Amino acid sequence: MHLRCWLVVAFWIFLGAAVAESSWQAEWHDTLKAAEEEGRVVLYVSDVYFEVFQQFQKKYPHIKVTSVTGRGSQIAQRVMAERRAGKYLADLYMGGSGTLYNVFYKGSVLSPIKRMLMLPEVVDESKWWGGRHIYHDDESRYMLAFNGNAQSYFSYNTKLVDPKKFRSYWDFLDPAWKGKIVSYDPTMGGAVSGVLMFLYKNPQLGPKFIRHILTDMDLRATRDSRQLVNWLAVGKYPLAALVGPNRAGIYKAREQGLPINTFDSQLFKEGGPLSTSNGNVAFFDQAPHPNAAKVALNWLLSREGQMAYQKFGYDKDSLRIDIPKDNVPPRVRRSEGVDYLVLAGPGFKNMEPINKIIREVWRKKK
Repeated sequence: MHLRCWLVVAFWIFLGAAVAESSWQAEWHDTLKAAEEEGRVVLYVSDVYFEVFQQFQKKYPHIKVTSVTGRGSQIAQRVMAERRAGKYLADLYMGGSGTLYNVFYKGSVLSPIKRMLMLPEVVDESKWWGGRHIYHDDESRYMLAFNGNAQSYFSYNTKLVDPKKFRSYWDFLDPAWKGKIVSYDPTMGGAVSGVLMFLYKNPQLGPKFIRHILTDMDLRATRDSRQLVNWLAVGKYPLAALVGPNRAGIYKAREQGLPINTFDSQLFKEGGPLSTSNGNVAFFDQAPHPNAAKVALNWLLSREGQMAYQKFGYDKDSLRIDIPKDNVPPRVRRSEGVDYLVLAGPGFKNMEPINKIIREVWRKKK
């Protein structure tokens, strides 16, 4: 191609890039101005976000952050009661995916979040793990995940069990461990849904593994976290299964000196589960402060926001891959080369096939 033609092409490429840049910058400027006029953003969140959004407040002092905190079920009841009364008070929700999907998404009270992403560094999916944004909802538009913790649902007594002897989930089905495993009650719902979904969806485990562990291993099931941790610590049961360590308090118990730990599921040949934990966000329809919500959302998903989330969120590994991971505890930090199964997306919300297995083999056994 003639040099003159190359120069023309280069000029138009440069011009296009400049126009695109000026376009988003102008839109961001207008949105920020409107957000400051609104003067407030209302977040319905778990309490982990308090310190995170203190950093946002410092950067945007003209947008007051109001946080309504609680467990997912509590927030769900409050939001739906408010809306029934004709009150639309919430802008953004941040928390677990269960409440988001089963209450807010199915209740049709969300607005598409995808179109609210504005900052180029947020929109650019190459900055995120797996090269894509991960959504939980059926349409991939409403429920965005920004956290991805390597998760373990199996723990052990450090005085009685050598973790090096476990390199597969099938090792837990060794007859030598029959009657020696305590677990959460598999009918508990949310407390065990993550691990059961991982086992069910993993092609090397699947329904066969679930049936075997529920029928052959003579599990001692409990719904009491303290009892479970105590039994594990004193060695009454050297192994624990189907147990999220944060929910049960296993990490805290270990920090207090009790002889318990979780298996590193990243070493198992079947790979490990990746949990979004409470790192999910959604935008309510009829939000009272839509521009402030848009600013808060884009800040949260930016490098700065995700670094604050990792720092103050406790045991969190952001799905952003362009930020330091030094402050992410090894027990939840993703590792290169591990075949993770992300517990997110439409295929991970239907528990009925798993519940059917439980009804057939667990409740029948009882």
